[in-house]
Amino acid sequence: MTPLLAYAISCTGAATGLACTSRARGASGGARAAWLVFGAIAIGGTGIWVMHFVAMLGFSASGVTIRYDVPQTLLSAAVAIVVVGAGLFITELGKRRLPAILVGGALAGAGVAAMHYMGMEAMNMSAEVRYNPVFVVASVVIALVAATAALWCTVHIRGTLATIVATLVMGIAVTGMHYTGMAGVSVINPVNSVPAGASTMQLLVPLVMGVSVVTFLLILGIGLWPTEEELRTQAEFENRLKSHSEQGARFDAAPREVPELQPRTGQFAQPQRTA
Repeated sequence: MTPLLAYAISCTGAATGLACTSRARGASGGARAAWLVFGAIAIGGTGIWVMHFVAMLGFSASGVTIRYDVPQTLLSAAVAIVVVGAGLFITELGKRRLPAILVGGALAGAGVAAMHYMGMEAMNMSAEVRYNPVFVVASVVIALVAATAALWCTVHIRGTLATIVATLVMGIAVTGMHYTGMAGVSVINPVNSVPAGASTMQLLVPLVMGVSVVTFLLILGIGLWPTEEELRTQAEFENRLKSHSEQGARFDAAPREVPELQPRTGQFAQPQRTA
């Protein structure tokens, strides 16, 4: 069940992040920056980091006890959010052009891969963990491609159907990166001891509660905020209204010619008679 649950959570984060970045496209100034930050929290926090630790709930090894280093776990969350946010801001500052998307995707992808292996290092096990280099390289490549594709989606995806398809693809890419990396993990030389750190349930309960609250607040904010199309329509209306107001002001300020009044003679012109 954990792969399905991890995929569902990744899709939830991706959908919420796409909704945030679509509103960033229609906003300006501080509102645009705020929506990009919210998008980074949704994609990096929920779609990637939470997915990782939910997926790890299904990981076990015979005779091995697993505990979590809480500070390092939280640090990996900060890394995921920061690198995704950096990718979004680089894309935005680069006018959403392809070079900016590629640079932002490379940075975000490398950060996502680093988050994955930081999360693995945050797991204290009563055994030794080995990694297969082939799977490590493959997971990093998938992370780079997935991050770049995610940034491309935040720029170009519009419409309900396109957003749904992009959400499903992003969920596959993120979870695919995770399970590719996990396929190269080997646990050897177990020992009969309990390592330091938080247990799975001690980590899971605060994680679920925190993510539920943050996701609910983001979805609430998205529902209350106008969509990208509504924001653009409002901006066009305000521009037209401003243009009409300026034209009216220029018309009122322009000097007007007053026709000269001819003096009245009190006589009517007599029509000419022709022979």
